[in-house]
Amino acid sequence: MKYKEYSSEIWERISTAVDYALAKDSEPVAAFDADGTLWDVDLGEIFFHYQIDHRLVELPANPWDHYINLKKKNNDPCEAYLWLAQINVGKKIEQVRDWAEQAVKQQQPLPIFSEQKKLIDLLKSKGIKIYIVTASVKWAVEPGAKLLGLNADSVIGVETEQDQGLVTDRQKGIITYQMGKVEALLDRTGGKRPFLTSGNTMGDFHLLNTATELALAVSAANQDDHLFKMENDLQKIAAQKSWLSHRFI
Repeated sequence: MKYKEYSSEIWERISTAVDYALAKDSEPVAAFDADGTLWDVDLGEIFFHYQIDHRLVELPANPWDHYINLKKKNNDPCEAYLWLAQINVGKKIEQVRDWAEQAVKQQQPLPIFSEQKKLIDLLKSKGIKIYIVTASVKWAVEPGAKLLGLNADSVIGVETEQDQGLVTDRQKGIITYQMGKVEALLDRTGGKRPFLTSGNTMGDFHLLNTATELALAVSAANQDDHLFKMENDLQKIAAQKSWLSHRFI
């Protein structure tokens, strides 16, 4: 699919924000959500489907339904997001990362939003530190980051501790959902707020709201997609707050 390009006005505001950020700070930070913001798929769920289809880890009966029900538990999906990392317990981290690579290769070409790729290329050329902050399992998103020219360390996501190279079921760090995205990012940056942020749903509201210069709300879901309302709600807030907003389709 060919996605709609950013307007000249959006690029002008981005350019102005970049110049202003660099004038104030020699090492500014930018932060992006992953799924639905950088690419038009959910890499966390794609990885889970890959694990189900290839019977790679021990799972309950009807694993997808189990995951969906966990997401609904107490109206808080954090336990479900952590569980997607915990199911890899006892596996070598190198093996898990290889599975994630294979899952993404099956999606090739990955539907990356070309304008977001251009934006990341611009930020990289200016020496700006870029982070991807995702509620998906970190290891599932790392191959997508690689396709954008970013390394695994740039991905802040849900993960568990490792013990001698093996994945454990012990939570590592903050669950990167809603305000947790901001907390995890600031923990990584030593408290430095990003000058530019981008996300697509209300789950990214706090991340976008922490930008010092520019927030960019994007959207690509069709009206019959379950994400449409969450994206549309963020677009409305973007209009109220004078954030940048863009619909890719």
